[in-house]
Amino acid sequence: PPPAPPPPASTQASAQASGALLQEAVVTGSLRRQRESAAYAPQVVAPAENRDQFEHFDVNPVKRTVDEPVSTFSADVDTASYSFVRRQLNDGVLPPADAVRVEEMVNYFDYAWPVPGSRETPFRPTIAVTDSPWGEGRKLVHIGIKGFEIPAARRPDVNLVLLLDVSGSMNSPDKLPLAQRSMALLLDSLKPTDTVAIVVYAGAAGQVLAPTPVREKQVILEALNSLRPGGSTAGAAGIQLAYELAERNFRKQGVNRILLATDGDFNVGITDREALKSFVERERNKGVYLSVLGFGEGNYRDEMAQTLAQNGNGVAAYIDTLNEARKVLVEQAGAALFTIAKDVKLQVEFNPATVAEYRLVGYESRALNREDFNNDKVDAGDIGAGHTVTAIYEITPVGSTARLIDDRRYGNDGARAAAPARSEATTPAASDEYGYLKIRYKLPDSTHSRLIEAPIRAGAGVPDSLRQDVRFSTAVAGFAQLLRGGRYTGALTYEDVLREAQASRGADEFGYRAEFVQLVRRAMQARGIR
Repeated sequence: PPPAPPPPASTQASAQASGALLQEAVVTGSLRRQRESAAYAPQVVAPAENRDQFEHFDVNPVKRTVDEPVSTFSADVDTASYSFVRRQLNDGVLPPADAVRVEEMVNYFDYAWPVPGSRETPFRPTIAVTDSPWGEGRKLVHIGIKGFEIPAARRPDVNLVLLLDVSGSMNSPDKLPLAQRSMALLLDSLKPTDTVAIVVYAGAAGQVLAPTPVREKQVILEALNSLRPGGSTAGAAGIQLAYELAERNFRKQGVNRILLATDGDFNVGITDREALKSFVERERNKGVYLSVLGFGEGNYRDEMAQTLAQNGNGVAAYIDTLNEARKVLVEQAGAALFTIAKDVKLQVEFNPATVAEYRLVGYESRALNREDFNNDKVDAGDIGAGHTVTAIYEITPVGSTARLIDDRRYGNDGARAAAPARSEATTPAASDEYGYLKIRYKLPDSTHSRLIEAPIRAGAGVPDSLRQDVRFSTAVAGFAQLLRGGRYTGALTYEDVLREAQASRGADEFGYRAEFVQLVRRAMQARGIR
C-alpha cells in the first residue's frame, strides 16, 4: 500500500521525536528485522500453554444473625469476570470456577436504579425484596445504586496516559492489535482539549508519545499504530514511567488517569504483587489513578489486574472483542474515566427478630472488617459517572423452615431471637425491618466520608418500574452461582435461568441481555444439557 501522508508541519517534530524514543526504548535489532520481513503476515501459531491465573476464594457462607448480625463490604464496579467467562463459553468450554465472580457478572449490566439530581449526592440506594427463586422459604434483598451522570459539557479535562504492554506475550491478534484498536475508539470519547500520552514497556520502558491534545488525533493514531510486540515484560518500569509522565502534566481541576492495557504477564522488574500494590497506593494519594484493561488468554493474570485496579482507584475490565472495547471505552467512557465517589463501603445490620440467617451473594474478595466501615483510612471501591452497583443478600426469615443452621444445644438462641439485646430492635419501626443499610463514601476531592442510611423494610417489594431489572439480575446471579458449582442454589437449573432471562430482557438497547441468553445456552451445551 502507498505510504501514509506525513503529519502536519506543526506536529511533525513531535511525531519524529516520539518515533525516535520508541526505536531506542522498545525496538530491538531482532524486532527491526521482523519488521523488514513477513513476520507480521497471518500465520498459524501453536497454542501456548494456558497459564491464566485467578485468585482462589471460597463462596460466602450462610451466617446466623444472632452470631454475626453485621455484614460489611466494598463496592465493586469491575466487569472483567463477565467478559472472560463469555470468551470461555464462546470457545465451547466452561470457565474455571475462580474466574466467576458473581458481583462482576451482575454488575456487567445496566439497571434502572434511580439517579440523584446532584453530584453532591452522587447516588441513592434502591432496596427491593423478592422471594428467592432457588430457596423456597427464603428471600432475596436487592440493594442497587447508580452513579450520577456528568453532562458532557461539564466533564473536567483529562490527562490520560496510555500504558501499553508490547512484550512478546502480546503478539496475538486478541492482544496488542486489539488493544491498539480499542485505544483508537477511546479517542472519540475525549474532548479536543484532553491530552493523551503513550508509554510502552517490553524489555525496557519508553515514552512513545508526549502529552498530545486529542485534536491532533492523527499524531496519536500514528504513534499507536507504530507499536510492535517483542521482548520480556518490564511492567514495573513501565508503570513508574507512566506515573512520572502523568505527574509532570498533572491537572489540578481535571482527571489524571493511567490506562494500562496488558495480558498481565509481569515477569521482569518489580514482580512482587505487594510491592506493586504499595507503589500504586502511594501514587493514588497524589491524585493519579490507574485502571487496567486485560487482553488475551493463556497468559492472563487476573489477580494482578484486580490488585492494581483496586489499589489504584480504578476499574478492571477484560476486553475480549472490539464490541467490548466499545462498551467500556465509548458507551461507558464517563464511568471509566470520571470518578464521582471514592472509598464506597456498604454495611448491613440484620435484625435478629426478623432474619434468622443471611448470605451475601458474591463480593468475597471485597469483604471488610466491621470496624473498617467507619475508618476513613481504609480504602474501598470507587464509582464512576453512571456506574451501577448491585448487591444481593439471600435471607431466611425467622420462622421459616428453610434454615440451614440449627440452634445450638447449649445456647439460648431462641430467647435471643425472640428478645434481642438491642432495645432498638423492639421498637415498632424495627419490628418491620429485615435490617438497616449504611453506605459510606467520599467525594473525589475529600478525605472525609459521608453517610447514607436506609431501612430494609420487610414489605419493601419491587416497584413495577424495576421488576424486569430485579428479575434479570437475579437470573444472572443464579447463572454465576451455577457456574461455580451451585452450592447454595438448591434445585435451580440452567433451564430456570434461561426462562427468567428471556422473560426479563426488556428493551435491551445494545443487545447485551440477548447475548447473555446465548451464553446460558452455550453453558448448557458445554455441560451436555440439551
